[in-house]
Amino acid sequence: MNFEGKIALVTGASRGIGRAIAETLAARGAKVIGTATSENGAQAISDYLGANGKGLMLNVTDPASIESVLEKIRAEFGEVDILVNNAGITRDNLLMRMKDEEWNDIIETNLSSVFRLSKAVMRAMMKKRHGRIITIGSVVGTMGNGGQANYAAAKAGLIGFSKSLAREVASRGITVNVVAPGFIETDMTRALSDDQRAGILAQVPGGSPRRRTGNRQRGCIPGIRRSSLHHG
Repeated sequence: MNFEGKIALVTGASRGIGRAIAETLAARGAKVIGTATSENGAQAISDYLGANGKGLMLNVTDPASIESVLEKIRAEFGEVDILVNNAGITRDNLLMRMKDEEWNDIIETNLSSVFRLSKAVMRAMMKKRHGRIITIGSVVGTMGNGGQANYAAAKAGLIGFSKSLAREVASRGITVNVVAPGFIETDMTRALSDDQRAGILAQVPGGSPRRRTGNRQRGCIPGIRRSSLHHG
């Protein structure tokens, strides 16, 4: 798949799945803008992308930060052709112990940010009658997991959001997809306890490749390639 001449925005691109996606898009010809929550993270993205793009600092929960980043992208590169919503966090706790901020932080970062970013890039995509919006989901969004009611709710919400948006914009040449990788070895998943890891893997149907832990390249990149062709 060739993305020559396309402008791609990948959130949460300093490491893990986001970095793998950004590197793959750049290798296939796209000009990639990756975002991180810190200046150090943004610089790390600029370093690995080199001439193929740059890193920018972004707070995905702040509408003003989103608009500022998009203005910088427009000024230097042009309008976004491919949006990859990858930024996400965890705030795990049993529901009886979960604080409001633990719930709200997850919903804002993992779900509401996708609404804001997708809406922000959509007008230009509609004018061009072409665009790709890809959101990184999780198997937890369809199966649930103890101690992750907030995370599961956000990831499940992404599925309904993306299916609805796909129906709204399909006639304008815009595709909208959720890619739900299995258990991928990243900094975020390595922070889980052994019990949490075992609980997630045990719920994946037997025989499914998702029941094995995977690396970031094998686990999500094939889905990104398919998403460039089809809408969900």
